[in-house]
Amino acid sequence: MSTHSVSRRSFLALSAMLPFTLRGFAATSIPVGLELYSVRNALKDDPMGTVRAVAQMGYQCVEFYAPYFDWTEPQTKQMKKLLDDLGVRCFSTHNSSSYFIPENLKRAREMNLILGSRYVVMSSSEPKPGRDGWREVADTLNSAADQLEPAGLKAGYHNHGLEFTSVAGNRPIEILANNTKPSVMLQLDVGTCLQAGSDPVAWIRANPGRIRSMHCKDWSPEVGKGYSALFGEGAADWKNIFAAAESVGGIEYYLVEQEGSRFSEFDTAKKCLQTFRTIRPSL
Repeated sequence: MSTHSVSRRSFLALSAMLPFTLRGFAATSIPVGLELYSVRNALKDDPMGTVRAVAQMGYQCVEFYAPYFDWTEPQTKQMKKLLDDLGVRCFSTHNSSSYFIPENLKRAREMNLILGSRYVVMSSSEPKPGRDGWREVADTLNSAADQLEPAGLKAGYHNHGLEFTSVAGNRPIEILANNTKPSVMLQLDVGTCLQAGSDPVAWIRANPGRIRSMHCKDWSPEVGKGYSALFGEGAADWKNIFAAAESVGGIEYYLVEQEGSRFSEFDTAKKCLQTFRTIRPSL
């Protein structure tokens, strides 16, 4: 596809994001949240207190990761009430691939509806070898999308470095993008994309309207740094990444993520948000 043409598939993807934008988040006020894996130890010990602390830092939304699936319905409703009281949204959850099998997807759907989520994101997959294995993952995502969309939810996929590493001449992420419905969000993990040697800006521009959320995780090639580099300390060209995400990617919300650093979990989350607002100051 040329840089000046938009296919029917891309047009549909762009159209799919419009209702969310019209419901109150203009491009200049795209919310920034925290992927709660960044504070996983605190979250395990005190979920409610952790969410309160994250809200006090100034984060506008959160993404719960796999352990939320084990909450009871009353616990989930209690968390939703806390989010509402704090003025914080949960736009997506980060889910094991096992949650996408039919007997688990119904529970994931109900839990996400309680939380007020919009996207049920597959956090990773373990496909069979070769292209056919990745096509099966795409089929699973399409099937999930068909089951989620009547309830107002959408499916998504989160990449790691594996998806940007070529298999028989194709990157798995391209197989997924080309074989899933436009409504399936491609949640970009910037750090793992960089670590695999790929260009996040080029990927965003190649998939207009589908990069509706992004894990803003940095990565440094320096020995001993890697993913422990704080947001803004690594190799990511954040200004151009943000420009691409907001001009063509269809970004609806950002999620800061940190796998660990030289600081405590909470100090790390605070520092990353401070730098984020320096680089992307209109948020």
